[in-house]
Amino acid sequence: QVQLVESGGGLVQAGGSLRLSCTASGSIFSINTMGWYRQAPGKQRELVAHINRGGMSNVADSVKGRFTISRDNAKNTMYLQMNSLKPEDTAVYYCNLVPSGTRSWGQGTRVTVSS
Repeated sequence: QVQLVESGGGLVQAGGSLRLSCTASGSIFSINTMGWYRQAPGKQRELVAHINRGGMSNVADSVKGRFTISRDNAKNTMYLQMNSLKPEDTAVYYCNLVPSGTRSWGQGTRVTVSS
């Protein structure tokens, strides 16, 4: 089973940008759909954006126009470019397959947006 490791989180002011990376331990070429999820304090984990093997993507309405998902199959890495960040984007961000099924979750990467 391919392991996924998230990185790139941090503390940023509202309006700022971050780029998250999801690096796989093996090839992601055969993985159809991957996505970024987030879990804010006291809330359930939600799917923020997903992308398929061919590069077709979709993002949640709450981040539309601000977040962009991409993947580089040659580098076995998926990205989430986050612009115009808002305090409500504060959460731990995870990457996983879509749907995640019974796959385990990594440590995630924490994003904190200050107002």
